[in-house]
Amino acid sequence: MAKKKMILDLDTGVDDALALAYALATPDADLIGVVSSFGNTQMETAAQNTLKLLELLGEDNVPVYLGASHSSTTTDFETMQVSKDIHGDNAIGDVVLPEPKQNVAAQTAVDFLIQSAHKYAADLIVVPTGPLTNLAAAYQKDTKVADLIGNVTLMGGALTVPGNVTPYTEANINQDPEAADYVFKHAKHLVMVGLDVTLQTLLTKKETQQWRDLGTEKGRVFADIFDFYIDAYDSLNINKAGAALHDPLAVGVAVDPKLVTLLPLNMMVDANDGRTIGDPTRLRDAHKNNFAAVAVDEPFYLERFMNYTLAILG
Repeated sequence: MAKKKMILDLDTGVDDALALAYALATPDADLIGVVSSFGNTQMETAAQNTLKLLELLGEDNVPVYLGASHSSTTTDFETMQVSKDIHGDNAIGDVVLPEPKQNVAAQTAVDFLIQSAHKYAADLIVVPTGPLTNLAAAYQKDTKVADLIGNVTLMGGALTVPGNVTPYTEANINQDPEAADYVFKHAKHLVMVGLDVTLQTLLTKKETQQWRDLGTEKGRVFADIFDFYIDAYDSLNINKAGAALHDPLAVGVAVDPKLVTLLPLNMMVDANDGRTIGDPTRLRDAHKNNFAAVAVDEPFYLERFMNYTLAILG
């Protein structure tokens, strides 16, 4: 049992599935729950995908909580077509999995975040890989939470490279820029694992073949899911060299920040264009609560990622 406890906040699509596998495999933190959000798909679909994947991985004791179904400034959410093109209509590469035996937890995602913050405090790691709506809501419902959570490591944003929605905006931040801005400004310790580094960590069919070669149902399913993603990257001209390990890199950095080079920079999200950028009102603050990953040890990370996934899929 690890000292550190982790909560994933997933809009469970393809790379979220790999983030889940990584979180279960790492010995550096115990996964105590998954909260669901909108983003790659509808929140309810994300929750069901998580339950199905946990069952496939033999980890259905990990509870799943329902979170936000839309942003903090809207009343509904419609999945973007580009998300369906990249992740599939069901968000997990159109791979069909059995209906889960477990149900979602009765407690809400926000209340679970608040309860866990009070229970584990500095030992709690929260890893959002979608919009920051759930975390912002927890901060606002209980103002102690922001200072209790020891480590928020998110996948999102772009500081030194273009966004993937607009020239400045990354998709997760774009889903709820107001919530993201609130979290950036209030988190005790926040690490942004953005496109700056995730676009450097690519997986190819050479690696997914290693999962197939395990001869397990888990290995085949995860290979099928990620091969869909690789094919989408190719056909949509996103990257023909492979597909980015966005979300699992955030999990890796959450437990081992030495995987990346961190720039101390108090940040904000520009309300006009969703840009993640230095906050001019806090640039000279001696205390830095935000850190942006600007370089990554890709070979070392990929080796660790494959070791972990081969172990849990075997």
